[in-house]
Amino acid sequence: MNEYEASLVIKSGAELLSTASSDPRSEEGYAAVKANISEALERIAEALGNFEASSGVPSRSTGWVQDLRRIADDLGE
Repeated sequence: MNEYEASLVIKSGAELLSTASSDPRSEEGYAAVKANISEALERIAEALGNFEASSGVPSRSTGWVQDLRRIADDLGE
């Protein structure tokens, strides 16, 4: 699987999560959902950082990485 395919999996998962959250039972397992989203955001931040480092050109990703990590930390608490 390449980076593009992996990004499609992330997008599909987000769409499924959005649909599932509209279910009246959506609070079942909410703590686990928050933990999983927190971990996913950390990994997305890491991937963005890797892309940024390999490009050799500074971009907005640095700020996004910091924001994603802050959100992940908040969710993890």
